[in-house]
Amino acid sequence: MFESLITKTGRLKRNLTTLDNQPLSKAALVIVVFLDVFILVSLFDGLADHTAQLTTPAQYVPQHCRDIVIDADWNETTRLAQLARIVARYRGSYYLPDESERNKSRHPICEPFVRILESIKDDETLSRDLAESVRLQQQAAAVRTELERVKGAYDTSLLEAIAARGPGGANVEAIRKEIADKTRALNELVRQRKLLEAALERDERVRRLFSLVADVSLADRTRLRDALRQAHFWYPVKRLGMEMIFLLPLFIVFYAWNARSIAANRPFQTLVSSHLVVLVLIPVLLKVLELIYDVIPKKLLKQVIDLLESLNLVALWHYLLIGIAIVAAQALIYLFQKKLFSREKLIQRRIAHGLCQNCNRRLPADSRACPFCGFGQFKRCSECGKPTHVLGKFCRECGQKLAAPAG
Repeated sequence: MFESLITKTGRLKRNLTTLDNQPLSKAALVIVVFLDVFILVSLFDGLADHTAQLTTPAQYVPQHCRDIVIDADWNETTRLAQLARIVARYRGSYYLPDESERNKSRHPICEPFVRILESIKDDETLSRDLAESVRLQQQAAAVRTELERVKGAYDTSLLEAIAARGPGGANVEAIRKEIADKTRALNELVRQRKLLEAALERDERVRRLFSLVADVSLADRTRLRDALRQAHFWYPVKRLGMEMIFLLPLFIVFYAWNARSIAANRPFQTLVSSHLVVLVLIPVLLKVLELIYDVIPKKLLKQVIDLLESLNLVALWHYLLIGIAIVAAQALIYLFQKKLFSREKLIQRRIAHGLCQNCNRRLPADSRACPFCGFGQFKRCSECGKPTHVLGKFCRECGQKLAAPAG
């Protein structure tokens, strides 16, 4: 089976670069490369559009729903500021869903919150008033901080004037006037904010949202958090399934076309279909590797480590890592030593490049022996009697398989 796979791979490689048993011309190669790029881009665009039909974890449990149900600490003092910040983020480009996203299924807990938030977000006046309330709060906080600083300066100046019993009344009076101005400004900001917040609190949508928030229980938070965790866990598998639904029919069609073209000896169709088979295999391989990366390092290994830690068996994890490293090292050694850089492949490479079969130095033209190590390069074929490479696997004249050299 492995030999058959290697044979098919080698044949596919030849079909990618030859036409009528001749290498592709530069002009034909340029056309094929442009076709490959176009098809590959089209494949990934099609994948993106096809998988966009899936509901992502971020769509199933939107960020603003997490902000409200899971993350936010709501109380009567901070709830308007919390709402204003959430609406501001929701109106931003990252949080703004298009029409297709709005139609995606959402978690039942999130659905009423999302509907109300969409209504608030789409109301320009209400959104602007929420943003204004946050601005007034921030401005009042800045004035309050400055007022505290000025009061500290006033106390210091007053004490210095009393201690010195000298002139200093003008400076103290100027600071007193500044304190009065900032106090009036702060009171005005607080008054404006209270009026605005009172109007916001009377809005039916805001009241309905705060009522929903008050009804959220710890069980609801836990259920939503678990649903989000589960959605993140299964989404990569569902995404790969959707991607394979898109890619596998193409692969089957292209592979069947390629096999039929080879059987019917149609070189032009063989060339194009061979490229199409490889192009479809590229995203298939990438998407499978993406799933492996998403599931094993990010999720499965974390759960295994958490389980071992809970059982006080973390040492088993290190034993497993040592075992995996040993097996991986053996596999790599076998791959490099027996497959990629075996002696047979090294000899084939030396013969193909006109190098000495023994010492790997370049031979002068028509050399029958190596002038550097003295190794004879040719022997007589037992089948046709003509000279052929000493360490070659097949006779260069008749193609007869040669006996392996002694030693």
